[in-house]
Amino acid sequence: MTSSILHGDVANALTALNIAYEALDCDPALADTADFCAHYGYTPDQSANTLLVGSTKGDPVFACCVLLANCRLDVNKTVRKKLGVRRLSFATPEITKQMTGMELGGVTPFALPDTLPLWIDSRVMQCEKIILGGGNRSSKVLMPPEGLLNVVNAEVVEGLAFTFEDKPQPQ
Repeated sequence: MTSSILHGDVANALTALNIAYEALDCDPALADTADFCAHYGYTPDQSANTLLVGSTKGDPVFACCVLLANCRLDVNKTVRKKLGVRRLSFATPEITKQMTGMELGGVTPFALPDTLPLWIDSRVMQCEKIILGGGNRSSKVLMPPEGLLNVVNAEVVEGLAFTFEDKPQPQ
C-alpha cells in the first residue's frame, strides 16, 4: 500500500521493501510521541522512536536506533561501544534533517541513507505491531516489526535500550 500522506521517499521504500503497513494521519502539532499517543489512544509500548546518534569528537560517525517509546537508549554503554566512539550524543534537529531528510517527530527507519546503520532494540521485535514516523510530522506508519528487518543495514541489538524500571542504579 502506498499513501500520499507519507513522505514520498518513505512510501516508495515501504513498497520496494514489500512491507505491509497502514498509513495514519497525524496532526503535525501532535507528531511527538507522547502527544501522539495521548491524543490518538496508542501506548508508548506500541510506539517506536527512530533516533539518530553520532560521535561528538573526531570524524563524525552516526547510527539510527529504533526503540520503544517507553524505553531509553543506552547511549553511554551499548550504543557508544557498538559505534566505537568515546563520546556520543543525539543528533541535533538540523543534523537529523540534513542526514535523513526528515524532521523530528517524523523520522523513520525507511528511506535512510544505505550507509547509515539501523539498530533495533530487541523489545521492538516482541510487539505485534508498532507505530513509527511517516517521514514527516503529518503521518505515522503502523506495521508488524518484522518488516524492519527488510531495511538495509538493519540489525536487532539486545540491550540497545532499557525501560526506566530496568535502568541500573548507581552503587
